[in-house]
Amino acid sequence: MVRAAELPHDSRVVSAGRPPWWLLLVALVAGSLVTLDLLTRGALERMDLWVSEIVSDWDLEASVAYPVVWIVTQLGGRGTILVVLAVLVGHLAWRRRTWLPLVRVLVALALLTFAVYALKHGIGRTAPAFPGSFFFHADGASFPSGHVANAVLMWGVARWQAVEYDLPVRIQRTFWLLHIAGPVATAVAMVSLDFHWVTDAVVGAAVGVLLLGVVHTLDALVLSRWVRARAGRPSA
Repeated sequence: MVRAAELPHDSRVVSAGRPPWWLLLVALVAGSLVTLDLLTRGALERMDLWVSEIVSDWDLEASVAYPVVWIVTQLGGRGTILVVLAVLVGHLAWRRRTWLPLVRVLVALALLTFAVYALKHGIGRTAPAFPGSFFFHADGASFPSGHVANAVLMWGVARWQAVEYDLPVRIQRTFWLLHIAGPVATAVAMVSLDFHWVTDAVVGAAVGVLLLGVVHTLDALVLSRWVRARAGRPSA
């Protein structure tokens, strides 16, 4: 049985980290316009090429800085974030006797996988290092950046759980920092290594923001309501 103690101690924390409506609108408009520009071979493609030429001259992959920059990219790596989230939801399941954080993480992960890979395979944009002069190709899977989308969405979900379940302030602050700096650092690192175009990172961030809004909405309409209903049932 789900206990009443699982429920948020303050209704204000339920929406911790929930993107405001204006940010969701900006993400939708910006993501759509950037995608349209790329599909029509507009000015942003030329900007991407210009940036790629600059970072390719840096040749970070052959420098001593490569391991450090690569580690930074893992702030958006699915494996890295899932390990942290496994510890977080495991702690909450043990101490608070609730599986709601795990359900939220699984819903977010499913939405992320479907949305990002649908866009990747639907658009088929090649990465900067792709051999030849292709920009859109059957093997392309660069657009949008899954690492950046993952960082925005999953660190956002982690911060949400830390605040809602009133974890120690230092943990809340750590997840706040990760949900702000993680996507930015991931995007800069991925572009610096010439793994992604700038616009891949921009649309990846937009997708992450929109999906975070979707997860919060699903939680308010379905997941948390189910928990409240379970918590209100008399025990057998």
